[in-house]
Amino acid sequence: MNTKHKDEWLYTISSKRKLIDFNFKEIWRYKDLLFLFVKRDIVTVYKQTVLGPLWYLIQPLFTSVIFTLVFNNLGNIGTGGVPPFLFNLAGITAWNYFKECLTKTSSTFTTNKGIFGKVYFPRVVMPLSITISNLLKFGIQLGIFLGFYCFYFFQGTEANMNQHMLLFPVYVLMMALLGLGLGMIISALTTKYRDLSILVGFAVQLLMYLSAVPYPISEAREKFPSKVALIVEYNPLTQITEGFRYMFLDTGTFTWFGFFYTLIISIALFLIGLVIFNRTEKSFIDTV
Repeated sequence: MNTKHKDEWLYTISSKRKLIDFNFKEIWRYKDLLFLFVKRDIVTVYKQTVLGPLWYLIQPLFTSVIFTLVFNNLGNIGTGGVPPFLFNLAGITAWNYFKECLTKTSSTFTTNKGIFGKVYFPRVVMPLSITISNLLKFGIQLGIFLGFYCFYFFQGTEANMNQHMLLFPVYVLMMALLGLGLGMIISALTTKYRDLSILVGFAVQLLMYLSAVPYPISEAREKFPSKVALIVEYNPLTQITEGFRYMFLDTGTFTWFGFFYTLIISIALFLIGLVIFNRTEKSFIDTV
């Protein structure tokens, strides 16, 4: 009598994927690798620098000082009664998290081509580890901002938190999704078009000025040409920056339309980036 044995495989690795494939079970199986990448990102970034993690503190403080001198003192840009330094520090703190997620995720394939070509693991683990590790840097810079916030508060400054602080986790999530989505799209494109990796730095700087980081939306409406003002106002990152300031400083503009509009775009951009990322990982090793 012939008996048929059916082999049951624990894992199957195949190039055939769904259009949107975000396998939480598989990512959970590789959670130790995810945490290892997070630890690597945190430890190695400033390992051979003189000041080390102090750069987490220096960068936002120096940028805030420069913005205060240039935009507020020389450019005479108003901040709604909030101290200009605190106003700028709030915007830079929110912007830096998005920027770090975007710039580091955008080089995922080219930076990690060696390990990608030797061993299998869910490739999306790499950009996820970047987003998680940057939360530490964001937390440190947020702590700096809260320290200056308390200083100005006890000095009698009219800058108060409001009930919209309950939305803070959602704003962090939106920054992460936007950074991940755009980063995965750029990372996929750089496997064929290396010039994009050079343009990212310049584009990010330009995007910062179109995201109302060093000025409020009210100034953009008043001083910018109408078309530029519309671009700034409907930029999702502008809504995040303004919302961040509105939560902590009770200044700026907040609308529920802008909030949900930004949330929808963040989710959509993340899903689009995930689709492109998954399609690229099947054949990127041949073009990198």
